[in-house]
Amino acid sequence: MRCGIAPEIVNHTLFECPPALQVWALSPIPTVPSQFPTGSIFGNLAHLFWELPQDDMMEIFPWLVWYIWKSHNDKVLSNIDWDPYDIITKATGEALTWKKAQEKQEMGSPRLEPSVEIVTSGDRCQVDGAWKETDCRAGLGWFYFNTETRSKLMGTRNLRRGISSLQTELEALIWVMQCMLRHNKLTIVFETDCSDLMKMVSTPEEWPAFAILLEEIDRCKTRFSSFTIVHIPRANNTKADKLARSARALPTDVYYVNSVSPTWISELL
Repeated sequence: MRCGIAPEIVNHTLFECPPALQVWALSPIPTVPSQFPTGSIFGNLAHLFWELPQDDMMEIFPWLVWYIWKSHNDKVLSNIDWDPYDIITKATGEALTWKKAQEKQEMGSPRLEPSVEIVTSGDRCQVDGAWKETDCRAGLGWFYFNTETRSKLMGTRNLRRGISSLQTELEALIWVMQCMLRHNKLTIVFETDCSDLMKMVSTPEEWPAFAILLEEIDRCKTRFSSFTIVHIPRANNTKADKLARSARALPTDVYYVNSVSPTWISELL
């Protein structure tokens, strides 16, 4: 006996329910009355596979299907609603990442899955927090760079000192994730020299004291096309560290995001 989900349920989830219809309507995929989407899962997939215009933007459809399904699961299991624009943004980023991986393969590079490609090149962002028990403020710092285009961006800010250095590390990661989302950097590798931060992100249930901050990280993660965080030696994280420590030491509130170093920091680059 075969078990599975009925085709009409899958079709309703991916193509017919209001959230899915809104995504398809906002996407570059042509929606034609009586042709797409229809009440047939097989007809809809046949249309996507064989009847779309010859246009690079049409290549987005597999990832639209995937993220519509993921958003459905989040709604059913966790009562989390995805914005249709976020689904399209994620799908677009994933399609672009895959296309770049295939181009590198055609040029003779080793075959790489999209997630591996993200780790080895492209957008990266180093992050750090600066906390000292005797200071009234904590500092947050991050340094974004692209390994291919050489573009860069940096941020530094301070806020009221929390209960521990780990809280500051979490606050720094949340802030940089929010900044990257605002700048439409959706396929990115975050780098930290804090091994405990890695553990908190990977096993949040083991850190109940930081549950609120970890829930915010999870909410931000769903908006990225690809989210990766890796551990690097402290010696390789000097720029983010310097940005964080400089903000912690300032006597006034500061919030700075720019492509050039702030005037109060020398020799950052």
